[in-house]
Amino acid sequence: MSPFFQVTLRTSDVAAARAFYASVLGDVVLDVVQLHEQAVARGARPHWLGFVEVGDVDLTAAAFVARGAAPLGPKWVNPAGLEAAVLRDPGGAIVALGKPPGPTTGSGVDWFLLNTNDVERARANYGELFGWAYKAPLELGALGVFHPFSWGREGPVVGSMSDLSGRPGVHPHWLFHFPVAGFDAAVEAVKRGGGVVAGPMTLPSGERIAVCDDPQGAAFALRHEGVRS
Repeated sequence: MSPFFQVTLRTSDVAAARAFYASVLGDVVLDVVQLHEQAVARGARPHWLGFVEVGDVDLTAAAFVARGAAPLGPKWVNPAGLEAAVLRDPGGAIVALGKPPGPTTGSGVDWFLLNTNDVERARANYGELFGWAYKAPLELGALGVFHPFSWGREGPVVGSMSDLSGRPGVHPHWLFHFPVAGFDAAVEAVKRGGGVVAGPMTLPSGERIAVCDDPQGAAFALRHEGVRS
């Protein structure tokens, strides 16, 4: 099985982003880097990038490309020894394949939502390449149908996939949900810091979430910690 082991904010103003997320999430260590000028030249906006752990970046990237993914630059290795390649998956979402230099401690994200143009293709690609397993689809009324998944057959549900059909204006992307104990205070901190909040909303499970954009335009979500059933 291949989970997300890291999420990185690639942004236009690193210092401002760190201050904003500190006000929203509190004393949480986040990986924040400058959005590369080549990405900006391609039209990239600030965004959160998730890294899926793989044993061989080259082989897995080639397999993903054979399934319709598009590489966004060559493989790279950072000073810490992280080996990675960034791709646009066949449904249009940006994702990184990474081989960490050692044991990882988790991404700090507790729910992973893929908004995609092709759910069935996404289910096949992520399931067959990374060993993810799927539960029964959930019909959530106006929110549409969601396809929950786990990192492996025996693991807990960690995220879901959602079809963007009929949702104009929403582009394909991975939306990472950060847990917060003081949910209302965190939502107000987003607004106070210059971000944008959609919601909050309460899901049938009873959990409260808010989909947000930070002041530089990167999308993320907040989830009320400890309320998922």
